[in-house]
Amino acid sequence: MDFNDTPEEAAFRKEAREWLAAHAPAFEKPDGISEAEEVALGKAWQKRLSEGGYAGILLPKKYGGRGATIAEATVFGEEENNYHLAKEAYIGIGLGMALPVIFKHGTPEQIEKFAGPTLRGEMTWCQLFSEPSAGSDLAAVRTRAIKDGSDYIVNGQKVWSSWAHHSDWGILIVRTDPTLPKHKGLTFFVVDMKTPGIDVRPIRQISGASDFNETFLTDVRIPESCRIGAEGEGWACAMTVLMGERLNQGSEGKGGGIGALIRYAADTPRNGGNALDSAAIRTALASAYAEEQAERYFQARLRTMVSRGENPGALASMVKLAYTNRYQKTSGLALEMRGPAGLIAEEGSETARIQDDYIWSTALRVAGGADEVLRNQIAERVLGMPGEMRADKNVPFDQL
Repeated sequence: MDFNDTPEEAAFRKEAREWLAAHAPAFEKPDGISEAEEVALGKAWQKRLSEGGYAGILLPKKYGGRGATIAEATVFGEEENNYHLAKEAYIGIGLGMALPVIFKHGTPEQIEKFAGPTLRGEMTWCQLFSEPSAGSDLAAVRTRAIKDGSDYIVNGQKVWSSWAHHSDWGILIVRTDPTLPKHKGLTFFVVDMKTPGIDVRPIRQISGASDFNETFLTDVRIPESCRIGAEGEGWACAMTVLMGERLNQGSEGKGGGIGALIRYAADTPRNGGNALDSAAIRTALASAYAEEQAERYFQARLRTMVSRGENPGALASMVKLAYTNRYQKTSGLALEMRGPAGLIAEEGSETARIQDDYIWSTALRVAGGADEVLRNQIAERVLGMPGEMRADKNVPFDQL
């Protein structure tokens, strides 16, 4: 398998690199920016991408996309990731989760309504999946939706809702039929976050930030037109979302995350030289580089499967598992290079950003599927090993 650019891909890379060089620097995220300013900057960058024809590279042109290939989408992502742009969950969830599930399971009217505004940065999204008793076991959600005429009345609680306090819309999974086994009684919706009855409460994190939220839904009315797919198809919709989330993790610029770490090592004083003079550090960097390249090529292989209409299934879990573990290991290595100086850093410095990376890396090993859940999926569905005993299999949810 040849992972080098074809002549067509090389030409597109040159085009993308030149366009980004002319536009991206003005939208790079400055240090000390407020949340509201960051969201505004991210929306402005998404608008510029749309104006330049680089928003939704894989989506049809009639909906505001580019109608290009998965190879071109990968190339553009690599080049774009060389810039420190505002592309957090408020943008990423819309592009990487909401639109894929709407295009696959939604109606033409829903696609028409949501695709353009999302691609232009006019509509931001959050994910309303996890609950206090349904995190890694997502199918155990207890938030209920009861049909009432042409609406559904929703009551329940969601948690770890990234950037929900700055989102216009949310993707929501709820239980519509508790008499069925837990995976079969679920239904998927999109919901306007300004709907009466939605209460979003930010959670203060160890880093001092409040990216996550608790979201309470009390007698929230959602029109039937906002249901994605049929009743009972919620689990299939959720799997579309989670596969995209896992498959898209680990995308890094052409220089790679390890390239930046090597430069950081070269700038880190140690014993009259720099950190690269240490054979132990060079070995650790070489190991991390090999892992990064393996992830990149494996990810490209899975994206090729998707472009052919194939479903990678649990293979996508391998991308997420490998990336999040490497991310924590390498950000920890960066702090170890600095020794005691890695514990204290000035705001806005490279060391401060690495501290944030290390703290965030622990959350990533839970978000989107905890390590233990992903290992079980890989063992059972990829390697064909015996599954764990499940006392809830085929048992109606209201009898658990």
